[in-house]
Amino acid sequence: MPIGVILNVLAVISGGIIGTLVGPRLSESFKNGLNTVFGACAMTMGIGSIVLMENMPAVILSVIAGTSLGLVIHLGERITAGAMLMQRGISRFLGEKRMSGSGLSREAYEMTLVTVIVLFCASGTGIYGSIVSGMTGDHSILLAKSILDLPTALIFACALGMVVSFIAIPQAVIFLLLFYMAGIIYPFCSPAMINDFKACGGVLLLATGFRMIKVKEFPIADMIPAMVIAMPVSYAWTTYILPLVTG
Repeated sequence: MPIGVILNVLAVISGGIIGTLVGPRLSESFKNGLNTVFGACAMTMGIGSIVLMENMPAVILSVIAGTSLGLVIHLGERITAGAMLMQRGISRFLGEKRMSGSGLSREAYEMTLVTVIVLFCASGTGIYGSIVSGMTGDHSILLAKSILDLPTALIFACALGMVVSFIAIPQAVIFLLLFYMAGIIYPFCSPAMINDFKACGGVLLLATGFRMIKVKEFPIADMIPAMVIAMPVSYAWTTYILPLVTG
């Protein structure tokens, strides 16, 4: 049973609802302070994953090639368009006033929404945690992610409104697919491939952290394809390229 996935989804839903309700009562300094801390937590999780890296060239190549692919196909723009379409659809039922918790500009709203979608749905921790949960029944990774996601969703909902809770829908779809596909994927993964995959996800989490604390607006959504090619690139590096280099 996907207990970890369910708890993670419930954490995002609960945080979104609570944030929408209490957002107007929280001061801006309080929200900004916590958001900075959550950014630091995301960066910490990213660093914790990056240190597991076994093949640096494979991870770097995956990040560069994956991001390049994302930029070429305008993945970030497509995700932004999909996110705004979801936001408009939900606002018809909830009302525009209940959808947004603060007076963000349209550009700031879109950038924040994309950041939240990537943080909740496409982090290396969530993807890897879903795979491990499905294969071994170990839900600890997703439980740790849930602890971070609930207050993070709460703070972001103060600015974005109820739409944060609905991000749990694509999150549930992605994580459940990974959970049930784990039995097919995991047996073909070597420890090196898994560690390089986690390291690649760590780079995305680190970039997300920088974006959350508003240091640099990394194209996080465009970096998502790096997660898809990380394991194949790691396999190709260790199987074909590394023997030629070391031989």
